[in-house]
Amino acid sequence: MLATILAVLGTLLGVALSGVFALRTADRAEAVAARQQLRRDQITALTELAAAGSDHRMSMWMRGEAIVAGAPEAQVHELRLASHVTRSALTRPLATVQILIPDPAVRAAATELVHSSYRMRDGSTSTEDLIAAREIARTAHDQFVDRAAAYLATA
Repeated sequence: MLATILAVLGTLLGVALSGVFALRTADRAEAVAARQQLRRDQITALTELAAAGSDHRMSMWMRGEAIVAGAPEAQVHELRLASHVTRSALTRPLATVQILIPDPAVRAAATELVHSSYRMRDGSTSTEDLIAAREIARTAHDQFVDRAAAYLATA
């Protein structure tokens, strides 16, 4: 009789332990999947911001170049509208980076990437100023990419 009771208790203990181990394994797998998804989302946000920053920088260059060259107002207007579209396209990836990336250096570099392309508008007074503003924006872009890569390498 004692042997039967011990056998039943052993079986119940085995089932309970198996359930605990299965639950822990499932929790770990879920945590790994969540970390992998977060990393994919972070990479997507970082690359989308870098691409949108480049697009806006190019748009601002074309707009500034037309202004400096004395292009017809209709052409400048069209380029201004195009630059508003590319500026708007920066909003989502910047917000996503600010939400998904906790690193202050990456967040600051992202903000500088965006603001330096906005400031190209101020370079529309001469070709030299426009070139200087574009170089500042390119440098900000490169610094953002470098900081993002360093963050991803350690995350």
